[in-house]
Amino acid sequence: MAPEDTPRSGCPINQAVEVLGDPWAMLVLRDIMFGNRRHFRELLADNEEGIASNILSSRLKRLTEAGLLTREVARRGQRAAYSLTESGIQVLPIMVALGAWGLAHREGERRLRVRAELLRDGGPELLGRLMDELRETHLGTPRPDPERPRATAELRAAYEAGSR
Repeated sequence: MAPEDTPRSGCPINQAVEVLGDPWAMLVLRDIMFGNRRHFRELLADNEEGIASNILSSRLKRLTEAGLLTREVARRGQRAAYSLTESGIQVLPIMVALGAWGLAHREGERRLRVRAELLRDGGPELLGRLMDELRETHLGTPRPDPERPRATAELRAAYEAGSR
């Protein structure tokens, strides 16, 4: 392990912050989780905050090295795709908690708050369904109850309704 890769301490909070504490890293994960953006160009062009290409490249590399993403090797004429690992999917409850805190303590645009509200109000059931869908999309694991409504459809509908 290189010195710059060595955690400052063995504290689990420190170690999590060293991986997730960078705002761009969390926003890249957000866009992959909620926007199903899997390719560099999608992540670059559709980022609400206007991430620079060098920053995006750096964060994708860091997240891959940290084991939160995998990068599918691009074949000739194809683009490399990024997928969440189980470790990356396990960041979702942290995102939901951050969103709930932001809703309670910060102002923001209505269209950008609706998903956080739905996730906050949907509780563990909605969170579990969304995690199962992420596992299906990124890991190829079938959803345990394919007859249940898709959480991603609910989130998309809420976002679209909030954008009107």
